[in-house]
Order: sequence, then C-alpha cells, then structure tokens
Amino acid sequence: MISRRGFVRNQAVSMAGLAVAPWTLKGFEVGNRSTLDKLNFTMSLNPGAIGAKFNQSEILDLAIKFGYSAITCLPNDLSAMDSGEMDAFLAKMKTHKISWGSAGLPIDFRKDEATFKEGLAKMPATCAAMEKAGATRMNTWIMPSNAHYTYRTNFSLHQSRLKDAANIAGHHGVRLGLEYVGPKTLLTRSRFPFVRTLVETKELIAAIDENVGVVLDSFHWYCAEESKTDLLTLDNRDIIAVDLNDARSGFDVADQIDGKRELPMATGVIPLQDFMDALVIIGYDGPLRAEPFNQPLRDMDDEAAVKATYDAMAKAFALVTG
Repeated sequence: MISRRGFVRNQAVSMAGLAVAPWTLKGFEVGNRSTLDKLNFTMSLNPGAIGAKFNQSEILDLAIKFGYSAITCLPNDLSAMDSGEMDAFLAKMKTHKISWGSAGLPIDFRKDEATFKEGLAKMPATCAAMEKAGATRMNTWIMPSNAHYTYRTNFSLHQSRLKDAANIAGHHGVRLGLEYVGPKTLLTRSRFPFVRTLVETKELIAAIDENVGVVLDSFHWYCAEESKTDLLTLDNRDIIAVDLNDARSGFDVADQIDGKRELPMATGVIPLQDFMDALVIIGYDGPLRAEPFNQPLRDMDDEAAVKATYDAMAKAFALVTG
C-alpha cells in the first residue's frame, strides 16, 4: 500500500498528548464482542495506520484477542499462503466471526505513465488473492492539490487511471474506494487545487462510472466543513470504508494538518455523534478503522497501540449503542 504519510513525509508529526485511560465502558471490555456484534458495521484492525507492523496471521490473532470484528487485508501475505494455509486461515476467521476490512490500492497512479502501467500489470494477481480469500474492498486517497496539473487535467488523469484500476478490481469482485483529503493546509500546499470535498469526490466517481465508491474519514469530513446532511446524501452501497479520527484542540479548522490527528473521542473537536448517527441512518455495514497519524501512539509498543486504538474506537461506537 502506498502511504499518504510517506507522500507528505515532510510534515511534522503530532506530539499532542495521547490519553490512554483504563477501559471501563460497559459492553466494550477488551475481548468482549457482544455489544459490537449488534452493529451493522465492523471495527476493523488496520495496524499500519497506527504505526504498528504485523503480518496477516498476526493481525487476525490480535483482532481475536482484543475484540475487533474485522481485519485489514494484506494481499501479498495471502498470495504467499498455500491452499491448506488459506483454508485454515479463513476457517479461523469464520470461527471468530472476523470479516475483511479494506486493502490498499497497490498502484501509484499519481506519477508518470510508466510507473502507473507497471503497477497496473501487477494488480490482477493482487485482486485474485483477495478474491480467493473473499475480500471485496480496496481503497486509495486523492491529494487535494497538485504542483503541475490544473484541476481539469488532473481530473481527467484520475478518471482514466482509476477507471482502469477499478475495472481490474471489478473482475475479481473487488470495489475501489476513493478518500478525499480535507485539510486546507494541503489544498494550498501546491499550485493547483483539486478534489477535497465529498461532493467533488462524488463527481469524480460519477465520471469514472465503474465499480467505485467513497472512503469517508471523520477528520477530512470535519476539515472540509461538512455536516451530517452531507453524509446523508450517501447510501450504504456508496461507501467502501470509513476512518474514525479526532482533531487537535486549540486549532482552527483551517489550520488542521493531515499528519497531526488524534484517536477518535480524544478531544471532542470533531462531532463524532453526528458522524456515527449518519452511518447508522445510512445502514452502513462495512469496516470502520482508525488512522490518527499520531506520534505518541506510534511510539507505543505495537500491541499496546492496538489495545489503545480499540479502546478509543469503542468509545465512538458507544455513541450509537447506548
């Protein structure tokens, strides 16, 4: 997966405090799935987004241990499994009622044509591994500015290349999700502005017109100054994946930075009640994951970070479980 953190790696990381209080919220104790299983959507473990590194089998074991109900898909790890290993892995997922989250698009479509074509040639094997495992969701992100291309030129480039990728994915039963990136600090970073709101993302998806949906992120929704009403223009089929995050306190929305975020419910800056309520109304039934780009979290022991993320996400889930 191509990391947006790497793409904007010259941004400073957040050193805001990460509160990791003892977990006591009834029904969401670590390892307790009873409350979580009442929801249509799932809590997905995506270690890479919290700075932790585990292989596919380790991710499944951690999800079982801490009570997650979905796991991110690592197609390269799946490809390395023989048929017996794959059968055993899928049986273990089924036994513990673990579903698939989303995989990252393995193509850099933002660079030159040769780089894009090289990545595209590898995509059928990636999607075939996902198909064999029953994974159906893949995602990428859209940078909201560009140093070289005008909006129209960049739109055409995204439309053409992502259509090719979505077509290959669709032949293997996989849908592609596009995540808009909301901070104005990235909009103004390069010469030409590009897509950074839900409505613009929907326009791009309509132009691609093939096997594509949206990836929602509470942080980008907040930075784009959107509301619950904007979310309710979507239905379940429109959404491929959802990221839950909070924003730093003490900063105006226009000054928020993509690489400096908080775990969900850490500050209360983002109105997650509205965000979660909208997902329930829509009937969303896919994965929710955390992507806080938070340095204190990344500095933790990997397994401790997995637990801290579960605790934070559970607080957000509790907004809609009573």
